[in-house]
Amino acid sequence: MAALGYGVYAAAQRVDYNWHWERIPQYVVSFDGEEVVAPFDGFVKLADDGRSLEVESLRTAERVRIDAFDRVLSGDGDLVFEGDAIAMRSGIAAGPLVWGLWLTLKLSALSLLFALGIGVVAGLGRVAHNPAARALSATYVELIRGTPLLVQIFIFYFFVGTVMNLSAFTAGVAALSVFTGAYVAEIVRAGIEAVPRGQMEAARSLGLSYPQAMRHVVLPQAFKKSLPSLAGQFINLIKDSSLVSVMALTDLTKAGREVVSSTFSPFEVWFTVAAMYLLLTGALSIWVRRLERRLAHD
Repeated sequence: MAALGYGVYAAAQRVDYNWHWERIPQYVVSFDGEEVVAPFDGFVKLADDGRSLEVESLRTAERVRIDAFDRVLSGDGDLVFEGDAIAMRSGIAAGPLVWGLWLTLKLSALSLLFALGIGVVAGLGRVAHNPAARALSATYVELIRGTPLLVQIFIFYFFVGTVMNLSAFTAGVAALSVFTGAYVAEIVRAGIEAVPRGQMEAARSLGLSYPQAMRHVVLPQAFKKSLPSLAGQFINLIKDSSLVSVMALTDLTKAGREVVSSTFSPFEVWFTVAAMYLLLTGALSIWVRRLERRLAHD
């Protein structure tokens, strides 16, 4: 760690870089309050007491009244567009980096759940007696693992998303789920094959059907054996989610790029972004280790 710190310091000195860490906190937690934005294109109508305002739609007769604010940013009769800041509420608000972290967390969590389901189904197909199921699962695994994730994201966003009218978030979740599911399938297959065959034979001799034996005997043991590999793959999923920034999703990586363009402090911003990713992956690693210890005592 000392060598790494000295390397960063020496690199900054070599390029004559001036550190400005004081610019970063406002993009993590803002004490300036929260913006109240216009719900649609229209005109602002201020009340006489200055404690409320209305936004009258430019195209329809719709009106929205806004009361909870502390400072007005627009004048009476001003033309505003959807998303424009028209007032401010005092208090503590999350900065763009925190909102990006939240989107990354939500995207990764949903993708993890779907990837686990896809991977278990495909992994069972890889060890099934049915040759069609084995061939189909093998084709899916090899096709997905043999193409870059970025290319798959573009396919889901521009082709599948356009045909099925998917939002950018849904397309991102689908791309990450399908990609990670292929790797989870191989982990599940390896875990099942690591369970001695005698376990299945003993379960069948006791009168259990093949699905019952797989569900109650083989899969629980395979899950224990596969847990470290699954944890590593899920950590990779969190890091791979940074690629969805090409889909106009303001995840943590895209939020970092926007903050860099505002602060002109790339070193500080990217070190902060890296620390926030480390927070997510570290929390997942700690949870998996605790789960491993719990399962070891069962």
